[in-house]
Amino acid sequence: MDTATMERFEANRSRLASIAYRLLGSAADAEDAVQDAFLRWQAADHGHIDVPEAWLTKVVTNLALDRLRSAKVRRERAVGAWMPEPLLEGDPMLDPAETVEQRESVTLAVLTLMERLPPVERAVYVLFEAFSYRHAEIAEILDITESASQQHVHRARRHVAAERTRADVDRVTAHRVVSAFVDAAASGETERLVALLTDDAVSVSDGAGGTAAKLMVLTAPEQVANALRIGYKPTSAKRRLVGGAPSLYSTVLNGSPAMVVALDDRVVAVVVLDLRDGRIATVRGMANPARFERLSRIWQPSRDGSLVLDSW
Repeated sequence: MDTATMERFEANRSRLASIAYRLLGSAADAEDAVQDAFLRWQAADHGHIDVPEAWLTKVVTNLALDRLRSAKVRRERAVGAWMPEPLLEGDPMLDPAETVEQRESVTLAVLTLMERLPPVERAVYVLFEAFSYRHAEIAEILDITESASQQHVHRARRHVAAERTRADVDRVTAHRVVSAFVDAAASGETERLVALLTDDAVSVSDGAGGTAAKLMVLTAPEQVANALRIGYKPTSAKRRLVGGAPSLYSTVLNGSPAMVVALDDRVVAVVVLDLRDGRIATVRGMANPARFERLSRIWQPSRDGSLVLDSW
């Protein structure tokens, strides 16, 4: 492959990874899809490719859809142990992020919702809302009609509207929200936690150490608050599990306030807080390192977080 052909692919790599991440909800899977697209680009007859950007978009989109349709992935996600992978504010996979719709498309709430949409409907929504493709272009990419593309967008928008959460949180707001959350949990008073939650608040976690075979879901504010109060209380057993007394940091993950639990530079757990009307609607707790592998690779406390508690 000559230098110009390689450079053409590299110029598209970040955009392709962003498309794949929105479709798959996993940075690792997105990177794999982009690498597979590169291999196809390498083997292609470039003399017959009129618009390389469109060709690459079609390839990576369909590679992602093939993965979503595979029996193995359907089994993995059907058992109720899947959560989307959180990414740090500023990660290129979260781009583009100029519009509300673009930022909304990478919130964990919307990525979770995407799991309930048919693969093609998911792809149409992502290409239209996040990347501003026209229906004619989407029809060509997915081998569907323009009318079908329009119908898919209409249905997906209706579903997304029902799950809408705030997606424009900055680091200052995140620190305020996480600090209030930690203070309420540390107080040992369930009522203080309940006051921070919406009336229909939900918590989803993968259990202590991230070892739960299925996600643990609680659906009443009092149950959520009680579990958080108990889970926050430090014990020698919990410290042995993570390898010491970690620090707690606030940051922004996928547009939401989040707490990162870290020992030095090693991330040991993540808690993401979805906000709705100024209160916490969903608490997502992750302790399995495989769920935040990309975050762990790049995490630098002094750059990426604001200290909330030095030693838990």
